[in-house]
Amino acid sequence: MTETAHRTQAQRREQTRTALLDATIDCLVDVGYARTSVQEICARAGVSKGAVQHHFTAKAELMAAAVEHLTTKLRRQLAASLDELPSGGTGVAAAIDLLWTGYSGTLSTAVTELWVAARTDPELRAAIRPVDRALGRATLEHVTQVAGELPPERAEMLFWLTVNLTRGLALDAELGGDPNRRRQLLEEWKRIAVLLYQDAATAPS
Repeated sequence: MTETAHRTQAQRREQTRTALLDATIDCLVDVGYARTSVQEICARAGVSKGAVQHHFTAKAELMAAAVEHLTTKLRRQLAASLDELPSGGTGVAAAIDLLWTGYSGTLSTAVTELWVAARTDPELRAAIRPVDRALGRATLEHVTQVAGELPPERAEMLFWLTVNLTRGLALDAELGGDPNRRRQLLEEWKRIAVLLYQDAATAPS
């Protein structure tokens, strides 16, 4: 078999895998975890049920891979955007906006579905936990760069406070909460975070 044929076969496998992962995310968002079946995923991806077994050995593995697929794209987008931000208080406020955008929307919906299911499914919990942690670690590295002269431990505190706030606000959005209240809370946190940054940055070492 020629090198071109090998490459084409590998490309076809990757295309099938990507189609399955995209279809899994679509199912999680559209119908929820409980109604996301392998059969439904295959129908949306346009592949046979047997094709799934060539890529994933269990449903939990497929779900974790789908979230990893989505978070990888998100991580790249966040990395590129965060790298362009100025340092200092202005950059901190802009970084919070980026984190809110990244941790809400499609990612939030899909991950919420999986974490609720993972509470009583040890296999699923074990599969998605490393994916979630990897996203946090990678994003934190870029946020620390934006924080500039801020001590690393303070930058990390601000980062995790922001992540937990934005996840809570994203869940509020899923539950039909007031969008005006969410905007107000986010703006208030940005104001507080900038003040915390300024206090820490100007504190004597």
